[in-house]
Amino acid sequence: MMSSLNDFTPKKHIQLWPITLLRVYAGVFFIYYGFGKITNPDFVQGMTGFVTGNLDKCFGFMRPFLESVVLPNSGVFAFLVSWGEFLIGVSLILGLATRYASVAGALMVATFWFTKGQGFLDAQNHDSIWFVIFVVLAAVHAGRKHSLDAKLADRFRFLA
Repeated sequence: MMSSLNDFTPKKHIQLWPITLLRVYAGVFFIYYGFGKITNPDFVQGMTGFVTGNLDKCFGFMRPFLESVVLPNSGVFAFLVSWGEFLIGVSLILGLATRYASVAGALMVATFWFTKGQGFLDAQNHDSIWFVIFVVLAAVHAGRKHSLDAKLADRFRFLA
C-alpha cells in the first residue's frame, strides 16, 4: 500500500529546514557542474580521458564495464552524465521526485567513486560524501516539505 503525505507528517513538530537546505545546496551544486559539462564542447574527450586514466585504479568489477561499455560509447555516457547531473539538480531544487533524484544521484556518484577506486575514508574521496548525502536525502524523504512533492503528493501517489 502506498503511503500518503500525512504518514510523513509527524505528531510532534520537527524542523525540516536543515534537510531542505541540504537538498537545495546539493541541487545547486549538481546544476552548476552539470551545466558546465553540457556547455563544454570537450567534455566527451575529458570524460574519456578521466575513465582511461583511472582504469588501473578503478575497482576490479568496474574495469570490464568501463572498457567494453563506457569507452566505446563515450558520447552517450557523456550525455547521460552531464544531463543526469543537471536534471538531478533541478529535481532537488524544485523538490520534484526528490527521492528518485536522490537515488539516481547516489548511483551516479557511486559510479564515479568506483571508477576512481578510492577508499571510503580517503581524504580525496568527495564522491563517498555525496553518496552519503544522497542516501540521507532519499531516506528522510527530503521532498516532504518546501517542495513540489509535498504539493503534488495527494494527486500523484508515487511522490509521497
